[in-house]
Amino acid sequence: MDFSGIPPVQFQEPYQIDYLCSYGQDSPFFMGLKRRKLLGSRCKACDYRYATPRAYCMYCGAKTEWFELPRRGRVHAFTVCYFGSEKFLSETPFILALIQFDGANTLFLSRLKGLEVSEASIDWIGMPVRAYFAKNISRKGRVPSVTDVWFEPEY
Repeated sequence: MDFSGIPPVQFQEPYQIDYLCSYGQDSPFFMGLKRRKLLGSRCKACDYRYATPRAYCMYCGAKTEWFELPRRGRVHAFTVCYFGSEKFLSETPFILALIQFDGANTLFLSRLKGLEVSEASIDWIGMPVRAYFAKNISRKGRVPSVTDVWFEPEY
């Protein structure tokens, strides 16, 4: 039998899954978001400062501790996303930016809002920005997410 001309079989059916997720060692970062704080990680041994959660220093291997990042930073780089995961498809296109903070050695990846995608410009590099948090972030029983914080230009 020759099956070469048969189109692929396609079907559609409902799909639901309950997913148990743990933030593990990064849990303090997310609880910080709930309190409208950005937490970074600082190496106790060499003082290298990460703008993201990290349990151990990538340079010396020492344990890190939490420190509060400023709510203000600058755009280091950005990209316009024309495709995203299922959760973000309805919001495309959107802007992702790497945010640079005074007092941190690494960058923080986050959404950049309050700007028109069609006006994206190299002039945005170095632009001062401020962190904003979702309004319902501190609601009891709500689990915080990285989408609960974003940055907007500070004029």
